[in-house]
Amino acid sequence: MKEPAETKLLSRIDNPAQLKQLKVEQLQQLAEEIRRLIICTVAHNGGHLAPNLGVVELTLALHHVFEAPGDRIIWDVGHQSYTHKLLTGRRSRFHTIRQYEGISGFPKRSESEYDAFGTGHSGTSISAALGMTVANELKESPHRSIAVIGDGSMTGGMAFEALNHGGDLGKNLIVVLNDNEMSISTNVGALSSFISRKLSNRKILYLKREIENVIKSIPGLGPNLVQVLKRSEDSLVSFFTPGMLFQALDFHYIGPIKGHRLDRLIETFSKAREIEGPVLVHVMTQKGRGYSPAESDPTSFHGIGSFDIDTGKSISSGKKSPPSYTQVFGNSLSKLAAQDSRVVGITAAMMQGTGLEDFSKQFPERFFDVGIAEQHAVTFAAGLAAEGLKPVVAVYSTFLQRAYDQVVHDVCLQNLPVIFAMDRAGLVGEDGPTHHGVFDLSFLRHIPNLVIMAPKDENEFQHMLKSAVDHSGPIALRYPRGAGAGVPMDENFSTIPLGKGEVLREGSDVTLLAVGHCVHAALEAARSLEKQGIFATVLNARFIKPLDQSLILHWARKTKRVVTIEENALQGGFGSAVLELFEEASYFPNSLKRLGIPDKFIAHGDQRTLRKLCGIDPASIEQAALCTLGIPHGQVFQAIG
Repeated sequence: MKEPAETKLLSRIDNPAQLKQLKVEQLQQLAEEIRRLIICTVAHNGGHLAPNLGVVELTLALHHVFEAPGDRIIWDVGHQSYTHKLLTGRRSRFHTIRQYEGISGFPKRSESEYDAFGTGHSGTSISAALGMTVANELKESPHRSIAVIGDGSMTGGMAFEALNHGGDLGKNLIVVLNDNEMSISTNVGALSSFISRKLSNRKILYLKREIENVIKSIPGLGPNLVQVLKRSEDSLVSFFTPGMLFQALDFHYIGPIKGHRLDRLIETFSKAREIEGPVLVHVMTQKGRGYSPAESDPTSFHGIGSFDIDTGKSISSGKKSPPSYTQVFGNSLSKLAAQDSRVVGITAAMMQGTGLEDFSKQFPERFFDVGIAEQHAVTFAAGLAAEGLKPVVAVYSTFLQRAYDQVVHDVCLQNLPVIFAMDRAGLVGEDGPTHHGVFDLSFLRHIPNLVIMAPKDENEFQHMLKSAVDHSGPIALRYPRGAGAGVPMDENFSTIPLGKGEVLREGSDVTLLAVGHCVHAALEAARSLEKQGIFATVLNARFIKPLDQSLILHWARKTKRVVTIEENALQGGFGSAVLELFEEASYFPNSLKRLGIPDKFIAHGDQRTLRKLCGIDPASIEQAALCTLGIPHGQVFQAIG
């Protein structure tokens, strides 16, 4: 894909230092060129459009004022770093963003020295920037650290922990609050911006310090008078701005500043870097800026697949796809909630992403969006469950990692009936290693009282959700990103017996023991093996915990050869559970192979490619089965980039 024709200025930028040679008018032209290129690229590759369009001027101003890579710019979450990547030597490869072996859609330390800290989950930037600030002081380095964090990420507890620590330390930390939803305050206007900028003027700050020193020297009265004057100034700023909270945490507050005025941004950041102590710059931006479909519907354009630039509509393959697992979850949960008043839906700022939008409209009194606060979501659910309700925590697998202690201590230890609906389990694709949900079986399987299950298709999924609601203890239900298998859907729900797997195909030569999405791949491999005169049993385990011990042992003893298949890390996953079962039963098959995610962080790329590279596609399963029979058939695994 070629760049848009009009990138005259951008084509001359190979590093951020070159921005300092440009006037504000040229920077504004550059911003428009960058927007056109981002829109063109995301329309082709998919990606995070609205967040990136909203921070173009902000990124230009940061790189114009600060001295990266010496000065560290840390992007919270990092899905808004596309402009940053274009300005830091990756323009020629920008067309490969989020594609296999292309550049990442998130900051990645191994990709560029300008990516100061790898991100992908929210709320980490201030902690990282504070650590770098302290490290620079210990190394006697003059460089600054700047955390760029969104108003959504500010709902996470980790951000406030870092602000509290940063204010206490009093180091030269700069936090840029990118506020694109007006979620902190609506007190935005020319007067508040003017007052805040003037109070941050370098000369004013110097004069304030000198006056304070003189007043402090007044015997008996000085220190108290200084405190009165400081409170007066704080009251003035807080009256016109939403900075009271940050000033209470001992941050010098500047803002709100218009986030698309380059002259104001450059002026403000230049002053902020001269201030001694922690500073928070509050910048108001517009998600989707410069592309009307994204401006009018920033949520849909937050993360999007390929789309038509003229209309903003998604580009489909032309084939009618089965419903996604996310859609099936949302529809099924709404039906269950209509049947059972105890069902409550909980999300951590992912209402649309987890499929709960319709649920929130049908049952507003039973829907809770707690913000980006997974720890709170889990313990909040535990409180609901303790009072007899059936809370369903809808969360991406990779984000549940953030609430591990709460799952153990607040839910499972007390054996409370909380349901964890884990979307995006397994390889998610283009978002890469920060979003692959390939560890949940390993970090959940060993927790007492917790049941874990995974459906082979969307019809079984709806029955598993019903089974989870009927269960009297904690239960985790994992399911993949993307469309279902396209199987017919039953009209009515049924309950699946706890810990019972099923035989999908009988054979005498090898047992293919699969779980979740991998079941259909195992069936395809079995059909291919049959053409070679090899007959495989295919078992759908359904439950990772408890395992269907009698079923697995029966077929393992019958075929004497077993292949386990999972879309989870091999260490501590489903295959490990099967090995433990064999050891406990003092049975060891003649040959056993475990297929799953190797002990590496898997790169970004499309799901089909990644599954092949990890050796869990039908062809790799077939090869593994042949190996158990002593029939070599090429190399099963390939190196993962």
